[in-house]
Amino acid sequence: MRAVVIEGPGTVEVRDVADPAPGPGQVVLRVDHCGVCGTDVHVLEGAFAPARYPVIPGHEICGEVVALGRGVAELREGDLVVVDPSGECGRCEHCRDARPNLCVEFGGPGLTRDGGCAEYVVVDAAKAYRLPEGVDARVATLAEPLSCALRGMDRLPQRMGSSYLVYGAGTMGALLAQLARHAGASSVAVVETSASRRRRALQLGADAVAASADELDGAAWDVVIDATGVPRAIEDALRRVRRGGTYLQCGVAPAEATVPFAPARVAADELTIVGSMGIRGTFGRALALLARGDVVDADAMVTHRLGLDDYTEAIGLLRSGDGLKIQVAPTVAEVS
Repeated sequence: MRAVVIEGPGTVEVRDVADPAPGPGQVVLRVDHCGVCGTDVHVLEGAFAPARYPVIPGHEICGEVVALGRGVAELREGDLVVVDPSGECGRCEHCRDARPNLCVEFGGPGLTRDGGCAEYVVVDAAKAYRLPEGVDARVATLAEPLSCALRGMDRLPQRMGSSYLVYGAGTMGALLAQLARHAGASSVAVVETSASRRRRALQLGADAVAASADELDGAAWDVVIDATGVPRAIEDALRRVRRGGTYLQCGVAPAEATVPFAPARVAADELTIVGSMGIRGTFGRALALLARGDVVDADAMVTHRLGLDDYTEAIGLLRSGDGLKIQVAPTVAEVS
């Protein structure tokens, strides 16, 4: 089969590799669509510590079941499924404490084993969800980033009428802004440096969008969310939290990055600072929201669909900010 292969940091090519075969409890999918994510950029740059090379990237996977491994009874050949890519060991203290998103052996397809930027991929049957009626493959690949955004929302106090400020209007920021709106926010403002993403954030329902928080009305917000991972943005975001408010870190920052903050203010203003990691009991809920069709504007979210041979272009679009959710369609005859 044809596949994108990241041989090591900075080295990627599209070439023929061996067809995958399912092991016990696994299925082989013919990949329909696979989303390209900021984590894929980190893997390509060698900035994602758990990654194992060489690896086929891609963890936002939707495809058709074409082969069943021994012991798989819940799926049938021909089923169209979307994959929860979160991988956990089930043995560490966090897994045993029902916190699998904090697993010390965190991994999954596209990270520690081959992923979906290929014609076929092997996945665990237990992680494959049949598509709800009315959800097509293009939309279904949003389930993975949406489930991560839902985990972030789960970490927040759900208070109707709160004001939200979101840093970043990439995929995660755009999803979080839409979820905040549907969670009863009184207002949702977005800070984004890319002009094209600012325009799209307004299309997706943000009340106000600017290149800097200084350009927005108001000096502080009840909930401030970073979806950039950029240290300078994080430092600024922490300063924008209203007294008694909450700051949520969703963006993936470099492991060595640090930012200054005033601990006296954290105490005096009773600020709550929380983080959010991956997926934790949110994948099925994400699919249910996609099936509703009125929470996430999938048509506006998905901006590009490319072929396997265009993977480098897909990464370039993501880096430039010219695209929002970019998808690779390995076995679809026509891409756009």
